[in-house]
Amino acid sequence: MSLKPLGMVKTIVEAAGMGISYAYEDLVFLEHNSFLLQFADNGGEIAIHVNSEADEDTVRPDIERLQKVACSQNMHFARGGFYTLVPDGEGTIRIEFRE
Repeated sequence: MSLKPLGMVKTIVEAAGMGISYAYEDLVFLEHNSFLLQFADNGGEIAIHVNSEADEDTVRPDIERLQKVACSQNMHFARGGFYTLVPDGEGTIRIEFRE
């Protein structure tokens, strides 16, 4: 398992005016729930998955700002698919991804 450049992603996210609330394995959850980030197998690419309940027009400027900052740091934040948070038992959630 390769190391993920979480420090660089944190720098990019903060430079774009956002914050990270939680990181788990290959996922990075932002302080808002409109989208999350997922590390690709190579360290230089990150997928941006949008919450299926988010308004696309509202999150688009945030995603574009994040992509611009990432590009200036020689990283590529590519648009991924969508995700939904689904309750999964006592106090737990499951994340379902779709294209």
